[in-house]
Amino acid sequence: MPELPDVTVYVEALERRVKGRRLERIRVLNPFVLRSFDPPLEAASGRAVAGLRRIGKRIVLDLGEGLFVVIHLMIAGRLAWKPPGAKATQNAIAALDFENGTLFFTEAGTRKRASLALVRGEPALSALDPGGIEPLEAGPEAFAEALRRENHTVKRALTDPRLFSGIGNAYSDEILHAARLSPLKLTKSLTGEEVERLRQAVRATLASWTDILRAEAGDGFPGKVTAFREGMAVHGRYKRPCPVCGAPVQRIVYAENECNYCARCQTGGKLLADRSLSRLLKDDWPKTLDG
Repeated sequence: MPELPDVTVYVEALERRVKGRRLERIRVLNPFVLRSFDPPLEAASGRAVAGLRRIGKRIVLDLGEGLFVVIHLMIAGRLAWKPPGAKATQNAIAALDFENGTLFFTEAGTRKRASLALVRGEPALSALDPGGIEPLEAGPEAFAEALRRENHTVKRALTDPRLFSGIGNAYSDEILHAARLSPLKLTKSLTGEEVERLRQAVRATLASWTDILRAEAGDGFPGKVTAFREGMAVHGRYKRPCPVCGAPVQRIVYAENECNYCARCQTGGKLLADRSLSRLLKDDWPKTLDG
């Protein structure tokens, strides 16, 4: 799922292309993508884009007079910018035709989770915001309050959009590795020093990856938006060496996701139980890196 760094770079690339430009029409290429009916999509036609913003993992195009186009990429949604009159790209589910080009909204797979909505008024737009604080802007007190609001694992807290805006599975792995914290440590058990270490890791990780993706895109449009990137420390690197200590990266598999971590850097050498494997191996499940 595209997260804060990816969505930020998308917004910046779109701002260079469509701010001040007229949106000719919105074409729905797959009916599942449209999640609103009032106002009708025709209300967006002919309006110039007044500005763009990010709300969590959503991209918002401000069409002026309180009218907003809201794009939520979810897991498999992506954007592609093409010249005027270009044919629809593969997996296109919607197209926003501007006077100077077309923004294609695509979604791979069959889950149909990505969404497009047209809403009127700031209250309607605010209703789509889960309410999490902006992690790059939060001071120590606001960060600690959000983190400890509920007693969850640190991994779950970081990825809860009601607590923190824009952080998902991939960057939370990187943040926790940078902070040297176990993903399963409970938030209310964190010391003040650990909370501040985590806050600094959040800021450094998200800012660094935003800069990396910004440089990668340059003046072009982001074309390779993925959760698995070269240069990541642990995410997507199961069994590969940790860049800090060389120990093999571990994982916990749950639902449709997996959490990657370094046992030596983050858990004092303890292996966290993977539900599927630990259930299969039972007493043979190794408890530490040394077995």
